[in-house]
Amino acid sequence: MHQHHHRTPPSRRRVVQHTARHFLISLGLLLISLLMGMTGYSHYEHLPWRDAFLNSAMLLSGMGPVDQELTNGGKVFAGLYALYSGLLVIAVTGLLLAPSVHHLMKRVHWEDHDDTE
Repeated sequence: MHQHHHRTPPSRRRVVQHTARHFLISLGLLLISLLMGMTGYSHYEHLPWRDAFLNSAMLLSGMGPVDQELTNGGKVFAGLYALYSGLLVIAVTGLLLAPSVHHLMKRVHWEDHDDTE
């Protein structure tokens, strides 16, 4: 016998709370990532913090680096940081969209049916 358990969709307040929590987690990830980039640029390229910030922020946002004349170590760092940044954008987008998508799925009663029963 197959039983359906219908739960009421979460309240709007709860969705806002989840969205706020996901936003704060995303902001934390971005700040940590920015600091990682600044540390890398400071270490490999000996850039002052403002230039390290600019290059890190530009790569993290997908705009590309400002300084093109890099040492060999700086080139490897910048390439790895760019790949990481691309994945971070995908992760942050998923984090920010998850509460709304989850809420929508609940509203339309999207259920995962187990066909083995």
